[in-house]
Amino acid sequence: MGTPAFSVSPLLTLLNHQYNIVACITQPDKKKGRGYEVSFSDVKKTALENGLPVLQPTLIRKQFWLDKIIEMKPNLLITCAYGQMLPKKLLDIPEFGCINIHASLLPEYRGASPISKAIYDGKEVTGVTTMMTNEGMDTGDILLKKQVDIPSDMTFSELHDLLSAKGSELIIETLKQLEEGAIIPIKQDDNKASYAPMVNKEDGFIDWERDAQSIHNQIRAFNPWPGSYTFYKDKKLKILSASFSNESHDYPFGMIINKSKEHVDIACSTGILLIRQLQFENKRVMDVKECYHNMETGTILGGGA
Repeated sequence: MGTPAFSVSPLLTLLNHQYNIVACITQPDKKKGRGYEVSFSDVKKTALENGLPVLQPTLIRKQFWLDKIIEMKPNLLITCAYGQMLPKKLLDIPEFGCINIHASLLPEYRGASPISKAIYDGKEVTGVTTMMTNEGMDTGDILLKKQVDIPSDMTFSELHDLLSAKGSELIIETLKQLEEGAIIPIKQDDNKASYAPMVNKEDGFIDWERDAQSIHNQIRAFNPWPGSYTFYKDKKLKILSASFSNESHDYPFGMIINKSKEHVDIACSTGILLIRQLQFENKRVMDVKECYHNMETGTILGGGA
């Protein structure tokens, strides 16, 4: 049971290890773009390419879908970024229950956006967890964990792909140890829990009253989606890549204080953000060296959110 690209590597890994997947359950198709073309989930595309049956419940808890799953007689459910809460009636169907692959070191960052939240918060370490799924939001007993480092320049896309690969390794390790009776599930400490709510487009708006390192982390966390943005002379300006300096200054927040072919420098509450790649409204993505001459020093970025 999975939907986005993050779920594809675990699915393929299960197939490569000869596990018998009786069906893939994923979210319904969506209509995207100006032509409202039907778009399949990444998991559906992969399932069809590998000849696997696909179920797409609008609401998984409806009895019709529960009956469909009962007919398939699964021994085990595996979920990975599926996108719906699972009812107890579903969790009780397979004899070995349901295992979830979650992109954090639980109980840290329960919820929908653990990867972006870890980067946004400036974490240096995160990981993946396998857990027994219950009716709560990522609250089930922990089976195994695998830790990874987060380099200071790593973006969401890079961490996403790394954790997807690590999750693929971890689910195989988890299944093997369960078959051997080598895992004792560990109850989560709810007092240590934190949450990673769904990211919205508005979360990408840059508040220049924050410190430069925090804004740098935001840019990494929201690359490629929803993107981090500000406004230059009332025109939306996306910032795709930057670094930062902790140099002190007396400039107003959001002011362009220097520019060169290497970076355009923006004053923050503490430190300076060094923009290296950006995208003006209705323009292509550009390195600063291509467009720095179009940006006036002394201009204050922001507003218009």
